[in-house]
Amino acid sequence: MANFYFASKAYTDAARMLEGIVAEEPANLSVRLLLARSYFHSAQLRKAEAELLRVLDADPAEDYARLMLGRTLERQGRAEEARPHLRLASAMTGESY
Repeated sequence: MANFYFASKAYTDAARMLEGIVAEEPANLSVRLLLARSYFHSAQLRKAEAELLRVLDADPAEDYARLMLGRTLERQGRAEEARPHLRLASAMTGESY
């Protein structure tokens, strides 16, 4: 259902469902990443940042989480903090961010 809500752009509803799943499965990084994306798209940027940091603590090589953290920080007006994350994501993927 959470994937359905996310695909339907009902990001707040998706986040609400995913929060319960994360509570039951805190080590599930793919669920945490989708939760972070849901928070990002629903402008819950501090929550997105916290989830992305948890993902990166568990898997520092998660390039998409690194990119999302950079974008999340940028949206909060924290470009200086975002820059190293975006550079690292760029180096990891070969893409220019």
